[in-house]
Amino acid sequence: MKKRAITQTMLKKFEKDFYAKPERELFKNAIIQNGIRNVAINFKSKIKMQYTFSDEIEVGEHITNQKSSGRCWLFAGLNLFRHKISDRYKIKDFELSQSYQMFWDKLEKANYFLENIIETKEAGIRDRLIMWLLESPLQDGGQWDMFVNLVKKYGVVPKTIMPETYHSSNSYIMNKILTLKLREYAATLRSLPKKDAKNINKKKDEMLAEFYKLLVHFLGEPPKNFDFEYRDDKKNFHRDANITPQRFFEKYVDINLDDYISVINAPTADKPFNKTYTVKYLGNMVGGRDILYLNVDIEKMKEFAMLQLVDKEPVWFGCDVGQMSDKDTGIMDMELYKYFDVLDTKLSLTKAQRLDYGDSRLTHAMVFTAVNIVDGKPNRWKVENSWSEKAGNKGFYVMSSEWFEQFNYQIVVNKRYLTSELREVLKQKPIELEPWDPMGALALMI
Repeated sequence: MKKRAITQTMLKKFEKDFYAKPERELFKNAIIQNGIRNVAINFKSKIKMQYTFSDEIEVGEHITNQKSSGRCWLFAGLNLFRHKISDRYKIKDFELSQSYQMFWDKLEKANYFLENIIETKEAGIRDRLIMWLLESPLQDGGQWDMFVNLVKKYGVVPKTIMPETYHSSNSYIMNKILTLKLREYAATLRSLPKKDAKNINKKKDEMLAEFYKLLVHFLGEPPKNFDFEYRDDKKNFHRDANITPQRFFEKYVDINLDDYISVINAPTADKPFNKTYTVKYLGNMVGGRDILYLNVDIEKMKEFAMLQLVDKEPVWFGCDVGQMSDKDTGIMDMELYKYFDVLDTKLSLTKAQRLDYGDSRLTHAMVFTAVNIVDGKPNRWKVENSWSEKAGNKGFYVMSSEWFEQFNYQIVVNKRYLTSELREVLKQKPIELEPWDPMGALALMI
């Protein structure tokens, strides 16, 4: 079919059609002066989305702050742990070190990237996979299974033991420099003869040694052991001397991470429900746990999250946070903005189509800490974010059930909440998705 250009006749018709409805002139002026969000805000949504919940976990008032970094997935995971420690040992405003996890994630991602470069070195530089590997080898983002890999191998430490640095909180320049080094390493490794495996491995080890040095400059050196000292809420002093990060996790967190599974809702035609999936070349650790998703319909996903919250256990989740949400009020609701009513247009994309056509994907990880249940069904959820107490309602957000259905993509729940049939599905070999699949997105919203 021949391509058609815009003509003057068409432009005259467009203008005439616009002014066919007098109210469009009013909306145009309002939007130009105030912006579409201020004009389209729906106050009924603000009234509906109350911060009151039938089933709530007491998590205190201290809110973490990832600042100018994409570590939301680490903050969300560590928030699960810190609440358990705070409650069990009665420690006020306790926090675990996100920079400690960040250090090991960067080092492991570097090794993971270089091993993938070595494995694919026969592919042309314009091969889609090579271009994908080189595009963003070291961003801050991650996934639940990547978090599990770090905790199982390196443990966790209190924030006082490895505090924030300038570049853990402001990661852009650090990531730019580290990414430049990784691309340089990739060019060097791809230039070496594939048959010379000994020299390739030697060169890669030298690269990792240099990379470790760079990380220490940016983030400090992670501790091998430390003294855990604190006062409980009754002012009693406690000391646990010379403990390792791994032992600290075993003793103070005491969670079997193998009991938990990522449940997703990706209603696209290529991903049938009640199947498991993994994503090629998506990970952070050679020899670690692979990404594993269990895809279910949205009602099951809501049910599993609700059951875990009713049992007083928070839920890690991943969503597209920028859609139909307000950072000031913390409201996440499909009716929050009447954009399309104001603009006199309609939108018909389904959740599946938004995934297929690149309009939506997982961007941010947070934690559910409460649910409001009416007649056995959840109608809103309380969300703990990691953007400080200045965002939302003192750091917390409220999500409607309708928003959950449209823009929530992942929850992490204990396998005991799954049906017996779905637990059997977990035994199947997962279907491999391409690296650029929408479900290969990493949570990294700043």
